[in-house]
Order: sequence, then structure tokens, then C-alpha cells
Amino acid sequence: MTDLKSQKRMAAEVMDVGETRVRIDPGEQEKVEEAITRQDIRNLVESGVIEKKDVKGTSKARSKEIKKQKKKGRRKGHGNRKGKKTARKGSKEKWMERIRAIRKRLKEMKEEGEIDNDTYWNLYDRAKGGFFRDTKHLEDHVENKLE
Repeated sequence: MTDLKSQKRMAAEVMDVGETRVRIDPGEQEKVEEAITRQDIRNLVESGVIEKKDVKGTSKARSKEIKKQKKKGRRKGHGNRKGKKTARKGSKEKWMERIRAIRKRLKEMKEEGEIDNDTYWNLYDRAKGGFFRDTKHLEDHVENKLE
């Protein structure tokens, strides 16, 4: 077996790829040895004796699997988190969640007759001011006030 380094280099330049992507057919080595000009190499490329190897890519299989798990709600533990708590759910989103729940419960209480209209608006304003932590706190407050 002879050294085909120069032929491989020329083939890489002709095909515009790296030397590692040049494949020479082992059965046709004699033909390749005789090729000393670029035109000879071009002819061998056309005849299929010298060919380009495919580019190796990165497999997406693992990332797809992880994405599927994350969709299910997995991989959310402390070891997988980066950034502050507020980076994952902003303070405004948390406030909106809380105030909507409190206002919904206030409306229910008014409709059920647990509180009258004046009390409703008083509690509504307090909720807007951030007085209540959650709906349980609101209910406890109403219960203690009525007693």
C-alpha cells in the first residue's frame, strides 16, 4: 500500500472539503496512484473512485427526549434551576394569580350573602392594597370580623 497523501490533498481541494472527508476506493488504488494532476483527480471523482464522505451531525435524539420529559413537568427540581425564583415566574405574574383568586372568592362571598356590598368594596380595596396573602387569609379575616 502506497502513500496517497498528495492525491488526497488534491482531491480535497478539488471537491472543496477537508482531507478527512475524502474517501478513496480501496480496490482502485492503482488508478489513484497514477493520478498526478488535478484533472486526473477530477476524472476519478466523476467516475466515483474518489468520493465525499457525508458531514457528521449532532444527534437530536437526547435533546428530544429531554424536551418530552420537560413537557410532562419533569426536570424542574433544584438541581435544574438557574437564576432567581422571580426569573422563572415574575412578581407581576404571581401578583396577578393571587389577586384574581382573591377577587373571585370575594365575588362568590357577595353572591352567597356572606358579606354585604359595603363590606365587599372595603375588602376589595384592601385586597388591591396587598392586605391579603391569599384566599384563606381573606376568609379568616371575614370570619374574625363577623364574630
